[in-house]
Amino acid sequence: MANKVKEIWKSGKAVVNAWLAIPSGFSAEMIAQCGFDSVTVDMQHGVQDYLSMVQCFQAMDKHPVTPMVRVPWNEPGIIGKVLDGGAYGVICPMVNTPQEAKNLVSYSKYPPQGVRSNGPIRAGMYGTAGSYQKTANADTILLPMMETKTAVENMEAILDVEGIDGVYIGPSDLGFSYGLEPKLDRSEPEILAIYEKIIKECGKRGLNPGIHCSGAEGAARAINMGFKLVTLSNEVGLMTTYAKMQVNATRKDSGGKA
Repeated sequence: MANKVKEIWKSGKAVVNAWLAIPSGFSAEMIAQCGFDSVTVDMQHGVQDYLSMVQCFQAMDKHPVTPMVRVPWNEPGIIGKVLDGGAYGVICPMVNTPQEAKNLVSYSKYPPQGVRSNGPIRAGMYGTAGSYQKTANADTILLPMMETKTAVENMEAILDVEGIDGVYIGPSDLGFSYGLEPKLDRSEPEILAIYEKIIKECGKRGLNPGIHCSGAEGAARAINMGFKLVTLSNEVGLMTTYAKMQVNATRKDSGGKA
């Protein structure tokens, strides 16, 4: 089961990731045709559940995107289940200590590297019978979220945990943790310094830092800083931003008739 995200990282380029909050296979199908490298179903803050995640995966299956999931929490039941459902990557929120990162690896990997239970009911379709288990540990992606002051303080120890592929920055919660307004594209010197250190420490270890952005401008800036995976808002944000722009332009250009 080739993982396109890992292939892009090996080429030295950055991954452009989509984010799905709406529980709709149709939305997923449309987003999967827009040129993204990967598409992440958000089961933490989106209104997705497990069945809608599977529907999204089924809808995007014919398109060259890597299906990933942000799980609601770092616990073995849901992590094993999303992987069994076909996730190629897991983004896990609020990983604040090296032990929590080790737990994430353990829950996500088959023995002897972890304790994931065998039963890839849908993920098994990505290989021949019995082949999925042989490559799943190497092919699936694990990105613990670094989004608190505590996680930053434990940065190097978290990054030293064997089995993770990088970290994913949640800018809103990270800023919130430092007493700042929760928002995506940050410009505060203290936060930018944290980003620079994360990128540097990931680089030392051959890891791939990712970050959530509000759109293309912030994503391009993040890539130029050294981030290796950038998320463009989510489909709700992209839809409402464009809709508002069209409505405002209509009112502006109709000479006060609307």
